[in-house]
Amino acid sequence: MYAELAILAVFVFLYSAVAGGLERTRISGPMVFTVVGLIIGPLGLGWLQPELDNDGLRVLADITLALVLFIDAANADLSVVKRSFRIPQRMLVLGLPLTILLGFGVGLVLFDQLSVFELAILATMLAATDAALGKAVITNKAVPARIREGLNVESGLNDGICVPILFLFIALALGTDTGGSSVAFAIKLVAQEVGIGLVVGLGMAAVGARILKVCYDRDWITHIWMQLPVVALALGSFAVAQSLHGSGYVAAFTGGLLFGSYATSEKHGLILAAEGTSETMALLTWVVFGSAVLGQSLGYFSWQVVVYAVLSLTVVRMLPMFVSLTGSGESTTSKLFLGWFGPRGLASIVFAIIVLNRGVEGGGLLAMIVVCTVALSVLAHGFTANPLSRVLGPRMES
Repeated sequence: MYAELAILAVFVFLYSAVAGGLERTRISGPMVFTVVGLIIGPLGLGWLQPELDNDGLRVLADITLALVLFIDAANADLSVVKRSFRIPQRMLVLGLPLTILLGFGVGLVLFDQLSVFELAILATMLAATDAALGKAVITNKAVPARIREGLNVESGLNDGICVPILFLFIALALGTDTGGSSVAFAIKLVAQEVGIGLVVGLGMAAVGARILKVCYDRDWITHIWMQLPVVALALGSFAVAQSLHGSGYVAAFTGGLLFGSYATSEKHGLILAAEGTSETMALLTWVVFGSAVLGQSLGYFSWQVVVYAVLSLTVVRMLPMFVSLTGSGESTTSKLFLGWFGPRGLASIVFAIIVLNRGVEGGGLLAMIVVCTVALSVLAHGFTANPLSRVLGPRMES
């Protein structure tokens, strides 16, 4: 145990020392973390032997995603979001359903061993994009603000919207009684998940921001304890919403938006301190993914799995988004850029774990497809984030 801790500690130290330099290259953090996990894991040198079960991995991914969503939302420029809300609105209302539908159609061609509802589960798991993997674009000033904030809002909300849809398809795949019409059940689930997530996220953020402002004005928050309030508020919002059967992802993102709008002068200090925790959690999550998940899955990737993963990251994502943004006033370059930068990551991993834990018959194959897609996304979006942002960013100005 101590040997593994020593390896991780040395890696965290070395990466944190060179992170600024690497971020300006084509090599992204998640790429480094995943590859290192693969190298030092059981398939490579065998130095790291993580003993996380499905629940442990899900908790790790959930905590990381909650922090990333809250912090990214808190850093968002609400004035830009309001002016360009048509972008995420179109992508969520029209693009997301079309993505699930097209993903289902492609799966129908490639996987005859999966049932109709299992294919719907697969399409839903891979429709949600990852805020953590998209950070390189969202924080890149070469990309116009409306594009960055549009992607930020889309990735922040589509996870929470996909959760009730996923649960509906799982129930149908298992033959569980949905209590009448599937459409009515789906609407009820979406309303419950999103509604509770909104109430919890906005409520806790409003109260938390007010408390912190009062304490900050009285100089009660020291530099030492400044590291924790935002982390605790993000995780608290997520956990409370989840415990009430709402969407913790929606709670974390909407709570972050409200917190960022309330906390003005003191926002930078509070959020900056929490970002270090978020980045460290992301590092550990991707190292575990590379060693414990990807390393044990590579031998099970068939050609159908790889083809579906490639199509999921390209045509299945980009075509629906292009269609959804038609008439929005965005250029062809902008629409292609918004379609391409829909990386798959932590949310899809959590969804795959949920499917496995629920005992869906084709869960093993579904998980392999998700792992392959996420691994390719880490590489493809990591390599292209900075170059495409620099080249295409100026062309998307309007």
